[in-house]
Parts: sequence; structure tokens; C-alpha cells
Amino acid sequence: MNPDWRGAVVRRLLLMVVASLLLGLLTDEYAWSLVVGLALYLGWTLVQLLRLHKWLTNHQPEEPPPDGYGIWGEVFDCLYKLQRDDLRARRRLQAIIDRVQESTAALKDAVIMLDSDGNLEWWNSAANRLLGLKDPQDSGHPITNLVRHPAFKDYFESGRHQEPLELPSPVNDRVHLQIHLTRYGNSEHLMVVRDVTRLHLLEQMRKDFVANVSHELRTPLTVIAGYLETLLENVDQVNPRWQRPLLQMNQQAGRMQHLLNDLLLLAKLEATTYPSNNQPVAVEPLLQSIRSDALALSAEKKHRITLEADTGLQLKGSETELRSAFSNLVFNAVKYTPAGGEIHIHWWGNEQGAHLSVQDNGPGIEAKHLPRLTERFYRVDSSRASSTGGTGLGLAIVKHVLLRHQGRLDINSTPGKGSVFTCHFQPSQVART
Repeated sequence: MNPDWRGAVVRRLLLMVVASLLLGLLTDEYAWSLVVGLALYLGWTLVQLLRLHKWLTNHQPEEPPPDGYGIWGEVFDCLYKLQRDDLRARRRLQAIIDRVQESTAALKDAVIMLDSDGNLEWWNSAANRLLGLKDPQDSGHPITNLVRHPAFKDYFESGRHQEPLELPSPVNDRVHLQIHLTRYGNSEHLMVVRDVTRLHLLEQMRKDFVANVSHELRTPLTVIAGYLETLLENVDQVNPRWQRPLLQMNQQAGRMQHLLNDLLLLAKLEATTYPSNNQPVAVEPLLQSIRSDALALSAEKKHRITLEADTGLQLKGSETELRSAFSNLVFNAVKYTPAGGEIHIHWWGNEQGAHLSVQDNGPGIEAKHLPRLTERFYRVDSSRASSTGGTGLGLAIVKHVLLRHQGRLDINSTPGKGSVFTCHFQPSQVART
């Protein structure tokens, strides 16, 4: 409060007391005179309070306060200043909100805000077009009741939103959407939906091209490989200077056949989303068979390959696909682990699900390569991969098999110390005997 107003208040009180004492001097009733003076001052104060209350409850924006005197004039002016500051701040915030809404409305991607329970709070106009939301009647409804695709419900409730989800639009099956969920604040969700139809069509064209080319190349390659094998069986009758070229051609033809087989397997894995023969698979005997094959493959290198497996732990899925994935991991360890090295295979289960790890003490992999290891044709060392007969598709096959079995692959490696490839499967995929 301004010091001048403090002085005015004190002076008014002193004048009231002096006037009461003068009245008491004239009437010889000092006590009653003070009571009357205080009552009049209290009544004036109550009148000012009523005026303040009326202005606060009935005034319009920008309406000035009533005239006041003394301390009450200062109170009216301070409240009026606070209200004007608050109104300006609200207008600034509203302008910011309007600009944000205008900018998000111009986006082609849908932006949706959900509360901690997954209920709709706000969305832009693109969400109406891509997901068929209706404003305002859908406000407050759970998003899972409006987007009824089973994959979306599982994705939303799983809490694992590191990777986006792709599914057809509920409005148009020919439109493919990519959905990404992000948590913020007090467990609220920000949902971004993109139209990836063009990318989906390009990806489908790529898959069809790879599958068709692989299938068409298989027959002529088989013919070429057959003639090469025939010539090598009668190598004594061939000019000696052609023996080495024939051996190299036969070796490269074998590599091409492995490449085509891997490409066809990838095309088959991508054609469906889940194994058709989803039956419990006895993993321990499967790993024993893979270990035997690995020992035969490493006969010259004399690796020490050990297996530790829970015999009663089974996994739902396709035995053929699981064999392909697990053998890729074990055979890779055999290929890249130096002679005399150790390879340990471990199959176990816990409350998080089932797990398979393949550990070696090979040369290891630098950290910069780890995120790309499961990409098609990606090789850490192309010269080494060529010498060992790799196609660059093994880990891509592993990744797709695990995705089809609701699993994931973790890779940990330290250069010079070895690598650990671990497959994790959800509890829903586990079966016990």
C-alpha cells in the first residue's frame, strides 16, 4: 500500500476518535460516544464491502470499479489492476492456443491428446479424416472404443511404444496408417497418426519384386548349378586350366542359391503376420539338433559349444521358423568365432517370459554397427562375410521370425571380447510340459 494512504487511514481514525471525544465532552458520555463513532465507522466499512462484492460479482470485463475513498479506493484500484493484468495474460495464452490449434489443423498428420486413461481430450481435423473421429460427440470416449482394430488395442495396452504401429484406416481399408504413441505429463498420451499408404505400396512393390525375381532366378540357377556339378564330376576329362574357374563358378552358384533361399524365406515371412501352425515347440531338442549341426560346421575350428536349456520350457509357434532363427544365431557365432573359441547357448524362462542367448568370445562388433545389424544385406565386414559365405540376410530373418512370434532381439557386443545375441519372448508365447 502507498504510504500516503496509510497516513490517510491513520488521520481518519484519529479524527473519528477526536470527534467521539468531543461529543463525549459535550454529553458527558465518553464511552457511548466512542461506541457510536466506532459503529458509524464499521457501518461505512460494511457499505464499502458490499460495493466491492457487487462489483466483483456483476461487473463486465474492462468495467472500472466504483469510486472509493481512503483505503477502499486503494483496494478497488489494486483489484482492478490485477484483473486487467490477468485479462491480458489470458488473452496472450488464448492467442498462443489459437495459433497452436491453427497450425495443427493445417497438418496432414493427425494429432490426438489422450488423458491417462486413454480418453479423448483434443484432436485436430486430420484425425477426423484418418480415423473417423467426430467432434464433439467423441470427446471423453476411450480411443480403443473408436479405433477397434485388435492390433491397436494390444499396442495401446502393452505400454511398449518404442516402435510405431501400422494398420489400415478404420475409415478406408486402402489407406494405411502409422501410429506413434508418446507419454507426457501425468501419464497422458500424445498420439500422432500418419498416412503411409504410398510408403506401404512402395514396400509392397519391393517385396513383390524380390519374391518374383528370386522365384524366376531359381530355375535358371538350378540348371547352371546342375551343369557345373556334372562338369566337376568329370573334371578329369576337362582341360586342366578350366578346373579352377569351374570350382569358383560352382562356389558362387552355391552362394547365389543360398541368397535366393534366404530372399524367398524373407518374402514368405513378410507375407503373413503370424505362423499358421502355432503349436507348442519343444525347444530343448531343437537346440540339441542345432548344436550338433554347429559342431559339424566347426569341425576344423574345434569350437567348444555348450548348451544349457530348461527341458520343460516350450514356445508356441512354428518349429521350422524357430529353427531357422536359432540356427542363424548359432551358425553366425561359429563362422565369426576364431578357432578354439567358446560358444554358449542358454534357454531359460522367468516372469518376463522365455529367453534364448547365444554368447561367443569372438572379435565382437563395434557399437556403431549394432543398430543396423538386422537390416537386409548389412555387413560389418563385407570381405569377411564373403569369405565365410554370408548373405547379409541371416539377422534380418531372425528379426522377422521373432516379430511373428511376439519377440525381440537384443544385441550386446564388446570389440575384442565377444557378443551376446538374446531373443526375448512374451509370457503369452510360453508353454510348459
